[in-house]
Amino acid sequence: MDTKSESLPPASVDNSIHAVPLYNADVDTSGVDEKKLLRKLDLALIPWLSFLYLLSFLDRTNLHMTDTQYLIALTVFFFSYAIFEVPSNVFLKRLRPSIWLSLLMLLWGVMMTVQGLVHNFGGLVGMRWMLGTFEAGLFPGVNYYLSCWYKRSEFGATATVSGAFGGLLAAAISNMEGIGGKPAWAWIFILEGLVTVVAGAASFWIIQDFPDTAKFLTEAERTVVIRRLQADDQYSAGGEALRWKYIWKSLIDWKTWVGMAVYTGADMPLYAFALFLPTIISQVWFDATPANLLTVPVYFWACCITCLVNFSADRWGRRGLLNIVFLCIGGAGYIILIASRNPALSYFATFMATCGIYPVIRFAWMSNNVEGSYKRSVSLAMVISFGNINGAVSSNVYRNKDKPWYRLGHGLVLMYIMFGIIASTGYYFGVRAENARRDRGERDEVIGKSGDSELDARNEKKNGRFDSVSDAKREKGDEWSGYRYTL
Repeated sequence: MDTKSESLPPASVDNSIHAVPLYNADVDTSGVDEKKLLRKLDLALIPWLSFLYLLSFLDRTNLHMTDTQYLIALTVFFFSYAIFEVPSNVFLKRLRPSIWLSLLMLLWGVMMTVQGLVHNFGGLVGMRWMLGTFEAGLFPGVNYYLSCWYKRSEFGATATVSGAFGGLLAAAISNMEGIGGKPAWAWIFILEGLVTVVAGAASFWIIQDFPDTAKFLTEAERTVVIRRLQADDQYSAGGEALRWKYIWKSLIDWKTWVGMAVYTGADMPLYAFALFLPTIISQVWFDATPANLLTVPVYFWACCITCLVNFSADRWGRRGLLNIVFLCIGGAGYIILIASRNPALSYFATFMATCGIYPVIRFAWMSNNVEGSYKRSVSLAMVISFGNINGAVSSNVYRNKDKPWYRLGHGLVLMYIMFGIIASTGYYFGVRAENARRDRGERDEVIGKSGDSELDARNEKKNGRFDSVSDAKREKGDEWSGYRYTL
């Protein structure tokens, strides 16, 4: 937005063109307590979405077989998962979360259940492909969905409880080996799949849609939610029609591509860690069932440190610096894993490794720096899908012939963490430099029917002319000169 007097319209121009239209201007919101409203949002949205994510992650954390065919089955999942994330987020916006997310969950629950009933390798691979297809929309969809409800400073991350729960569940179900003529891993899929089918059906009634249509809120509360987002520079909060230019903007934005590298730096390690932590522990020290149980303290620590980091980021900002610091801690953990030949030291290093994986605020940082609901949905899906395609790498880095210390696997994970550190550093300095350019007025647009000064002509040619500030915000999104990126 133009803040320089030379670029503002002359006094003869109606000053109303500078005002951003207030959402539901005729609604009285004086009786709404914002803190109580946030608690109401938290209770209505977070518990069920966390449960859905827990279910989606359990089937990945409980695949611990390491023969060649099973590694191929693991790998296939990530290809379909990555391919369908971007179109899924577009459908989410068009079809409403209560329909799209619920349908996806119902279908992947069916696929997971059938996965436990297959009798040959081809059937397993087919089910893994279909599972990835239907599961693809949940993670990017939930992250985009939450960004439509909460301010940028409130959009943290939660996920690690699923790892701890998965370890406990796998340890318990391992005792079902041979029941009904099926191995324990098949029972894991069948039972989790049935629970997921029920949860998917219930989601049609539990999941809320977007704030402007939320039935659990009063009209005044809906108005406060949307005004909060607009005051937080989320100008599309009041609704946005699909225009392909918004999607194109996502494709040509440098932040999308660097964000993909940032996310990859923690996502490949995430899958490698989740898929093979029990294998690593059991090969170094313990047999199978205690190994699953020993993953629980690791995931509990990951959950605690993730909550602490996200609380700090939401309160004080500096998501990028926190990314870099904790990726470095995780890298140090993997260096210890590579060098160690002591089981206790290696187990301690797994706690350090989680610091470079789970607390890294990957999607929150990306979401904070993209404005426009369609652009945000596509950008988040691209970032997450590129990270997930590297999950295919993680499925194959811990080989039987490398046990018990798995130096190759640890080394490749460390390489990805280094990618994350480099990309996070580049992203941080890139958005900081862009904020500085806006502070200097280099991105100022011309608003209204301004004069023909040399400055106006230069700004119009470089940054555009708009009838009002609200038009500039709507058309340019995070490229608007008044928008400041989160560091």
